[in-house]
Amino acid sequence: MATPNPEDRFRELILPHLDSAFNLACWLTRNRADAQDVVQEAAMRAFKYFSGFHGADGRVWLLRIVRNTFYTWCRDKGGPDGTAFDEELHSTAEPDRSPEALLIRQDCDRLVQQALAALPLQFREVVVMRELEELSYKEIAEIAGIPIGTVMSRLGRGRKLLAQRLGDTVGRHDGT
Repeated sequence: MATPNPEDRFRELILPHLDSAFNLACWLTRNRADAQDVVQEAAMRAFKYFSGFHGADGRVWLLRIVRNTFYTWCRDKGGPDGTAFDEELHSTAEPDRSPEALLIRQDCDRLVQQALAALPLQFREVVVMRELEELSYKEIAEIAGIPIGTVMSRLGRGRKLLAQRLGDTVGRHDGT
């Protein structure tokens, strides 16, 4: 059996994960246009260094490149705090049974998205990778380049902060 050429192998192992890469970049940059730039740069880096990829999990490898590209991008731009949250990026349009239910759902989604976007970056990235991308602790540790124990502690702290922010927001929202 003939060995596939590098371009075909790249298409097979890496390109199917561009949606995950874009989702992670969106949550890290909090801006759709910046996320596109980060993913484009990451994809170019992935292609350039694909000959050095000898693993089986292209998703983890690509997400690690996206994360590293984001941090390089932040350093070059002066930090992640300069990016604004893009409301349109994270809004979801799901069919629902009634206009009232749809409004309630949209309001809840908006509150969760705002609370997640407000998390400090080190917590937001692990929460996004675990809860939205459904990566294992081991995969997150590999992507972030940190020990599994650190992943677990950041995830626990991130979830706690998220719950706190949601509790505070719901309390203000209800007028309590």
